[in-house]
Amino acid sequence: MRLIIRDDPKAVAYYTANYVRQRINEFKPTRKRPFVLGLPTGSTPVEVYWHLVDYYKRGEVSFRHVITFSMDEYVGLPRSHPESYCAFMHRHLYDHINLRPENVHMLDGNADDLAAECQRYEDKIKEVGGIELFLGGIGPDGHIAFNEPGSSLESVTRVKTLAYETVLANARFFGGDVNKVPKLALTVGVGTVRAAREVLLIITGAHKAVALAKCIEEGVNHMWTVSVVQLHPSAMIVCDEDATLELHVKTVRYFKSIEQVQEQLIGRQHIGLKGSISKLASSDPADSFGSGVLPPAAATASKD
Repeated sequence: MRLIIRDDPKAVAYYTANYVRQRINEFKPTRKRPFVLGLPTGSTPVEVYWHLVDYYKRGEVSFRHVITFSMDEYVGLPRSHPESYCAFMHRHLYDHINLRPENVHMLDGNADDLAAECQRYEDKIKEVGGIELFLGGIGPDGHIAFNEPGSSLESVTRVKTLAYETVLANARFFGGDVNKVPKLALTVGVGTVRAAREVLLIITGAHKAVALAKCIEEGVNHMWTVSVVQLHPSAMIVCDEDATLELHVKTVRYFKSIEQVQEQLIGRQHIGLKGSISKLASSDPADSFGSGVLPPAAATASKD
């Protein structure tokens, strides 16, 4: 797992959107080989979507051969309701880019048979070959999508009762009235997220610092569903400085030093987008690191 730390939420959004843009372009999607993208709702990814729209308008990325799957949807809220996640995704992203309508997939919280709707969603993901990149945010209690604490780490798309804290947190979108917030939602499962070939999580703000610490420094725990990314072979978390407030200082220094070595000593040109190292600059290890001497900060870290 990689942890990328940036100064503030704006820098996190820029880094994340640029990463998604590069992944799509590197993939070179076609109609027969589309790029399948899982997307979150909520306030955290909004600025990421703004950047993606801007990249599209500037001709720097195309979504013509991208297939999307949204993470969740409220049960019983009309799709036309401004706070439905269907309306959210269209408002912030889908209406501004060249996604084909048939490539946009969202859960139907008004389906007559909710269980059948969830199974249909899982089947559709499999039909298109699985999700290439799942972009997600988390709640202060560490939940991914609407997989609240206690959710099975093998769960798939299903109906979920929302925790009271989640209802309270979402009341701000309903005029502060908790009675207007839906109490049920359809959500992809923890297992659905894990099945993606890559997972990228955005975590910002001091109110999510405990969740990040639980994810990074403690074991996998179904009470903190975000911690499941520890088991994923290709997972990355992009966070801001405030989100690291509950991490040990040595943990923050460690992840920053990894990025420093990659950027300054190995060279970004030798590292793939997903962090794989293709080659060193030279067959001589000393030459690969310039003079062969680590900068003072890195040299000190190597002795700890």
